[in-house]
Amino acid sequence: MNISVSFTYPDFEGISIPEENLVAILSPACPPKPFEDDMDAINRGLDSPIGAPRLEECVRAEQKILILADDNTRNTPAHIIIPEVIKRLKKAGIQSKNISIMVALGTHRPMTEEELKKKFGSQILQNFTILQHAWNDPDQLIELPPTENGTEIWVNKALLKADFVIGIGHITPHRVVGFSGGAKIVQPGVSGGITTGQTHWVSALYDGEDFIGKIDTPVRREMNAVGLAAGLKYIVNVVMDGNEEVYRCVAGDPIEAHKEGCSASKEIYGAPLPCLGDIVIAESFPADAELWQAAKGIYSGDLALKKDGILILVTPCPDGVAQGHPELTEIGYLPFKEIKQMVDEKEIDDLTLAAHISHVGRVVCDKGRGILVSRGIDKETTEKLGLLWASTPQKALEMAFELKGSDARIVVLKNGGDILPLLND
Repeated sequence: MNISVSFTYPDFEGISIPEENLVAILSPACPPKPFEDDMDAINRGLDSPIGAPRLEECVRAEQKILILADDNTRNTPAHIIIPEVIKRLKKAGIQSKNISIMVALGTHRPMTEEELKKKFGSQILQNFTILQHAWNDPDQLIELPPTENGTEIWVNKALLKADFVIGIGHITPHRVVGFSGGAKIVQPGVSGGITTGQTHWVSALYDGEDFIGKIDTPVRREMNAVGLAAGLKYIVNVVMDGNEEVYRCVAGDPIEAHKEGCSASKEIYGAPLPCLGDIVIAESFPADAELWQAAKGIYSGDLALKKDGILILVTPCPDGVAQGHPELTEIGYLPFKEIKQMVDEKEIDDLTLAAHISHVGRVVCDKGRGILVSRGIDKETTEKLGLLWASTPQKALEMAFELKGSDARIVVLKNGGDILPLLND
C-alpha cells in the first residue's frame, strides 16, 4: 500500500510513498487558541507586554518613531499589526508625520509596489512612506562602535534619526541564529554587509543541530548587542501556526519578549521524530522566493537526515537562485573545509555568501546528497550548484531509492522552511 502526500505548492504534483518506507510526515501544530482571531491575539500581546510597559506608555508625543518590518519572504501579518501599533502611538500623541516605516530587507531584493500593498495594506501605503533598506548602499549606512566581541556595527542611518525604534516580525526556528525575530529585525534586517557577514560566519562554524531551535546562541547574543546599540527599543513579534494564523503575539522588551516568543514557537514547530530518515523530502514553504531562502528546507531536513542520506528539496523559486548574491551560481555549494579555506585565503570576502554556502554544503556535500525539484531553476544551473536535478517530486524519490535502496526510510517535512524535527531520545 502507498501513502499519497501532497505539497503546499499547487503547481507540484503529490508523491506516492510505500507505507512500509514512511517514517513520519512532520508539520506545524494547529492547537486551539484562547482568542477570537488574529487581531484579538495581537491586541492581547500589546495589552500584556513582557519586560516593558505598554507601547503607548513608552513613547512621548514629540518623538520620532521608526517601525521596522520584515519583507514578503516572511508571513508576518504586518497589514494587521502595524495599523494597531500606529493606533496606540497616536493614542500617546504621536503624529503621523513623525512615524516612518522601513522594510528590513537584510540582503534581499527590494519589494515591488504590488508586494508592498499585499504586505502592508493599501491604507498604510496611502498614508505613510515605506522606506526600503539597501544593505549595499554606503550612503544609507553609518558605523557605530563594535560589540564587545568585535563585531563591526554598520546600520541604516534612519535608526539614528529616530527617538524610538519598534521591530515587527515573526519567530520561527532559524539556522543562523536559533530562532528568528527580536533583534534580527536590525541585524541583518537593516544592517550593512560587513556586520551581517561577521555574524553569519560565526554560525557557519557549527553544525545545524547546534543552532536551530536554540534560544541562546553566539549569533543571537551578537544580534541582540547590535540591535540595542542601534536603538531598538520595542518588538511586536508573532508566532504563526500551521494554518497561517496567529498562535501567540509577544510585545515589549526586545530580549525578554523574544525569549518567551521562542518558547511559543517551539510549541508550534517542534515536531517529534521517531528516527532519522535515509531520505528526507522537504518542501521549503513558506521560504520559497529563491533558493537563498528556500535553503531553510535543507536546514530543517538536516535534523531529520541520516549520515550519507538523500535530501529532496521541493520549492518553486520564481526568483531563481539568489538575486542579492549572484556569485552563488558560479561558486556552487562546497564542503565546509573548502569554503573555509576560501575565506581564510581571502578568495571570498562576502562572509554572508560564504556562510550560506557552508550551511548548505554541510548537508548536501559533507553529510549526504541533495536533489532539487524547482520550477524556477533549470537542470544546468542545479547541477552547477552541486545538486542533483529532478523534474518532479516522484522522479526525485525514484532517484533517491536508486541511490539508497528500496528499503530506505523516508521522512517528509511540510512547511520545511519552519519545521523543527525533534529526534526522540
